[in-house]
Amino acid sequence: MSIDSPTRPRRRIGRWIAGILAVVVVVAGAVLWIAPSRYLPWDTTAFPDVDTAQLTPTQAQVVDLLRSEHEQQRPGTFYSEGVDEAWCANFVSWIMREAGQPLSNPNSGSWRIPGVYTLTEYYQDHGRFEPTGYAPTVGDVVLYDNSSWIGQHTNIVVAVDGDTVTTVGGNESGKIRVHTVDVRSDSAIVGFGRLA
Repeated sequence: MSIDSPTRPRRRIGRWIAGILAVVVVVAGAVLWIAPSRYLPWDTTAFPDVDTAQLTPTQAQVVDLLRSEHEQQRPGTFYSEGVDEAWCANFVSWIMREAGQPLSNPNSGSWRIPGVYTLTEYYQDHGRFEPTGYAPTVGDVVLYDNSSWIGQHTNIVVAVDGDTVTTVGGNESGKIRVHTVDVRSDSAIVGFGRLA
């Protein structure tokens, strides 16, 4: 007759916990490896050097505003009239209003459009929506669907180099971040809102 050692159940539990921890570490590593840098909390990408002399006055103003807001890193409630909510579309709305290109919420008439779906609807209704395949320019708004890392999202183009665009967006890990994306291969992009 075999008698189990009193430490045997503890060893089984210990191996079980170690196995779970190993799985968690592997999953976390995979998530960090595939996550676009704009969603990583330690991303410190600097604002790009943009030659605003080559831009229209409105484009230059958008870039200057984005640079200033990137430096200040204000909280999301600043762009959403104090409302604590996801604020990427509020950030786009605020930048456009400050640049003299105010948007108009199709549901409320407000300058502030708090949702990406409604922001997309605004650009469609005003004949300023361009589907994927369009070559965006500085000041255009990038619109992402739910397949993006955090669901629907939006940000603004500050530089273009072929199919690679540099964007600035709000509510990217709670901050205003710079990100570079290949507009031909990012399947989460549903289209663009033209600046004018």
